[in-house]
Amino acid sequence: MSVAGANLAAMREMQPAESRAPEPQIRIVTAKKLREWGRSPGQIRTLVRNGSLVAIGHGIYVSSAMASQFAEVPHGDRVLRAAAAVALNGPGCFLSHQSAALLHHIDLVGDQPTHVTLSSRNGRRGVRHGVHRYVIPLPASHVTRKFGLPVTTVARTVVDLARTGTFADGVVAADSALYRGLVAPLELRIVADEGGSRGKAQAVRVVEFASGLAESPLESLARVAFDDQGLPTPELQASISDDNGFIGRVDFYWKQYRTIAEVDGALKYADPVRARKQLWRDKALRQAGYEVVHFDWREITQHPDEVASSIREAFRRGRKAS
Repeated sequence: MSVAGANLAAMREMQPAESRAPEPQIRIVTAKKLREWGRSPGQIRTLVRNGSLVAIGHGIYVSSAMASQFAEVPHGDRVLRAAAAVALNGPGCFLSHQSAALLHHIDLVGDQPTHVTLSSRNGRRGVRHGVHRYVIPLPASHVTRKFGLPVTTVARTVVDLARTGTFADGVVAADSALYRGLVAPLELRIVADEGGSRGKAQAVRVVEFASGLAESPLESLARVAFDDQGLPTPELQASISDDNGFIGRVDFYWKQYRTIAEVDGALKYADPVRARKQLWRDKALRQAGYEVVHFDWREITQHPDEVASSIREAFRRGRKAS
């Protein structure tokens, strides 16, 4: 094992015990294996009709008990579909990219894709029957198992997304993995430095830009928008107080301009109690002399220039008041 590989293995051993708690293991059975056990095609169809077997792919089945178990797992239907894709594509394949992110609970930009993404160290790449297959040479230390399935490690998954997607795609994934404590910054840097040159520069940039303080994809996208628009780097999750004590923790804070920015997700004001607390906090912040601006998903993703203009205007007001 290389020095880098040994370092990665040591980091994983240092993960909290609860992060390595037993998880359900997918056990599939194929039509071929059932026929070897003496089941005829008609008998297999009967087992499916009466619910004893559940088809998760062409000629790929799980027991009804296992299907029920994965109905309780987040995105369990997609996990089972990923298991079928691994079985159908043969040994040597492992889940990667978006499907690996799904298994690791890493956030992505937008909805989870309907196709399965997997990789192998050789063979043919392309898209077929709802499966996007990559061919990537990678060391054994970059593959682990989730639900009994071979899958790229958290660090490798983040780096692959950063290499093949946009800068924003990579930042959302990296921030999510760091925020959830799934990976250490050093592990990301080691993996980003390894491998070929394709997409490497962007992956390294993503890893250097990533922060474990961004609490949602929207906050990560806002960070990217601020950077693209040439705004100064804000402090994340800053605690703000006045002479009367603690007011609140804010998403983004530019101390030199006494300016605060908050990003509003779709559910932020769905709870009336939470909405009233937000209004009270904004009032308290403004009374304490801070400029407060709010933005939502549409503004951050579709009109980042207008967002930047609003923040710069708040900078000017905050500087005059100080």
